[in-house]
Amino acid sequence: MVEARLVVDLKAVRLVAGLTQGELAERAGVSRKTVNTIENGVFTPSVTVALLLAQALDVPLDDLFRLVR
Repeated sequence: MVEARLVVDLKAVRLVAGLTQGELAERAGVSRKTVNTIENGVFTPSVTVALLLAQALDVPLDDLFRLVR
């Protein structure tokens, strides 16, 4: 069985939106450290946090996170 890998495009989408980590965090209601650790692959967000980030950026969830096999 091929293992799926999570690809996180959060930083690229955030930069296109012209937001700092702090600004995105404020919009999403999470900490800047949470945004940082997700962008750096240290932390995999819960579905709730992932949806909050997508909503804050006004993009579909799969613009931020996708699985690659």
